Amino acid sequence: MRRRFALGLLVLAFASFARRAQAQAGPPFLTDDPETPGNKHWEINAGWIADRNPGDSYYQVPDFDFNYGWGDRIQLKYELPIAVHTDQNNTTAAGLGESLLGVKWRFYEHKRADAKPGDDKAVNFSFGTYPQLSLNNPTSAVRRNVVLAGPQFLLPLEANARIGWLRVDGEFGYWFTNKHVPQSWIRGMIAGHEFTEKTELYGEIFDQQDANRVNGAPKQRLSTLGLGGRHALNHDNSILLLFMGGHSFQTVTRTNGQPSWIAYVGVQFLLGPKEENHQVEKKLPDEDQK
Repeated sequence: MRRRFALGLLVLAFASFARRAQAQAGPPFLTDDPETPGNKHWEINAGWIADRNPGDSYYQVPDFDFNYGWGDRIQLKYELPIAVHTDQNNTTAAGLGESLLGVKWRFYEHKRADAKPGDDKAVNFSFGTYPQLSLNNPTSAVRRNVVLAGPQFLLPLEANARIGWLRVDGEFGYWFTNKHVPQSWIRGMIAGHEFTEKTELYGEIFDQQDANRVNGAPKQRLSTLGLGGRHALNHDNSILLLFMGGHSFQTVTRTNGQPSWIAYVGVQFLLGPKEENHQVEKKLPDEDQK
């Protein structure tokens, strides 16, 4: 079920040429959230993604994920992986993966009454949606079983909240597909903590379940527990290491789609204009007025 990594999907930490942003879901996690990069800011992810099952294994080596902030509450997305599929006979095929286009909109957020401009932790909770369209590229990847047949459309609802030191993100959505691919529900939640300005860790529970059968084939399901996080690699926190690993908490067989393990390792680049300094200097009284 390669499309689940389209959710694939991140603390943003901007300084000098990029603003410090809120911790969030998304890459390296399967669950996403309402956070956006910020106006005129870029979030670029390059990751190695793996989903290992005894019957079928799927990899993205790498996955390129480009995100742009259009205003403070809208994010534009384009994602394109190099996809690899290995079947139960150890036959491997590779090709260009699906193009994923998306628009995220954070339509509601609640801030503390004493919130100051630029305070990244001032938002108590927020809600958003992140429609995404998956399209096949004009290659033979579908015919060679490297990717699923498109088009496919994801319509999710996302939320996040800060409860004291704990950060919680959740997502619930539905994949609308075609006659060749089962439709499916997705449900995910992550919870964790930003331990320092450079390091954060989260635990994730995620579930994706087919809603119907195609050509009499058994329904597939992905149910995983994962642990991952992000760590800034440079002084201004604009380059981050992304990492996550997990496995199914259900019985794994060759035919039920449950992964024996999943993984994400990648790098995130945060780019954008410098933040303006809105502080007003306090003027001293003239000497002759003393």
